[in-house]
Amino acid sequence: MAQRSRKKKEVVRVESAPEAATGRSSGGGSGAGSDLPDEPTWTPTPEAKKQATRLRLFTAGLWALAIAGEAFAIFWVLQQDPVNMVLLIIMIVVIGALAIGGSLLWKKANRLDPASRKDTVRFFVQNQLGAIITVIAFLPLIVLIFTNKDMDGKQKGIAGGIAIVVLGIAGFIGADLDAPSTEQYAEETNIVEQLTGENLVYWTRSGSVFHVCAEVPDVNRESQDGRIYEGTVADAHADGKDRLVSYWQREAINYCGYTQEQVDAVEAGSPAEDGDATPASGETAPAGATATP
Repeated sequence: MAQRSRKKKEVVRVESAPEAATGRSSGGGSGAGSDLPDEPTWTPTPEAKKQATRLRLFTAGLWALAIAGEAFAIFWVLQQDPVNMVLLIIMIVVIGALAIGGSLLWKKANRLDPASRKDTVRFFVQNQLGAIITVIAFLPLIVLIFTNKDMDGKQKGIAGGIAIVVLGIAGFIGADLDAPSTEQYAEETNIVEQLTGENLVYWTRSGSVFHVCAEVPDVNRESQDGRIYEGTVADAHADGKDRLVSYWQREAINYCGYTQEQVDAVEAGSPAEDGDATPASGETAPAGATATP
C-alpha cells in the first residue's frame, strides 16, 4: 500500500486522573452459555465521580429554575387578564433554555459516570432524565395555555405552538438514544489494552470517535488546531467522543502495525501475541502502516 502523504500533526497528551478500575465480573460472560469468560467491568475514578456529581448538582439547579419558571408562568402570567403574551413567550423560551442547558451538562456527567445496562431502571432514568424533566417543565404549561379562558384562539395558537416547538427541541436534546454504559467502557478499554498493552487511544477535537493509534488517516486529516489528542478511553469519552471507531480492526492492521492474527486474538478475548505495539518514532512500520508522527 502506498504511503499516505500528510502534514505531521502534534500529538497532545490529555492530562487525566488515575485510570478507572477495570476487571472481570464474577458472573458469566455475554452471549449464549454460562461457560464463557467473565465480562470485563469498569468503574470511574474518584475524581471523575466527583466531577460528575458537581455537574449533576449544577444541572439540578438549572432544572429547578426551569420548574420554577413554569410555576411562575402558570400561577402568575396565565392568571392575568389580559395575559401578557410577550412575557409568556419569554418565559417559554427561558424554560426551554434552562432545560437544554441542564440536559447537556447531565449528558456530560453521564459520560464521566455512566450507568450499567444490567440495572435497567436506573439506566433508563439516568439517560433519559433530560427528556423527562423537559416534559414535566412544559406539559402542564401547554395544557393550561390551551384551556385558559382569558386568551383567545389566536393567542392560544401562538403561545401553545411555540411551547410545543420548544418542548420538542428540548426533549430531543434531553433524550440520549445512544447512551454510554459501564459495559461499553469496559469492552472498549479491554480491546485497547489487549491489543496495545496499555489504555491509550487517539482522537481529534472535531471527531466523534477515538482510535487505537495515532497513524490512522482519520486523525491526521487537516484540522483547525492541528493536534491529535491521546489519553485513556475514559478521557476520550469525557472529551465528548461517543465510542471506539467501529472499524478499529481494519485500522489496526492497515495503519497501526498489527497483524490479522493479533486482531483475531483480541476479538477472541486474548491479548495480542508478543504484545507488539505501534512502531516507535523513526522505526519502519509493517506494510500498510505509516510511520509514527
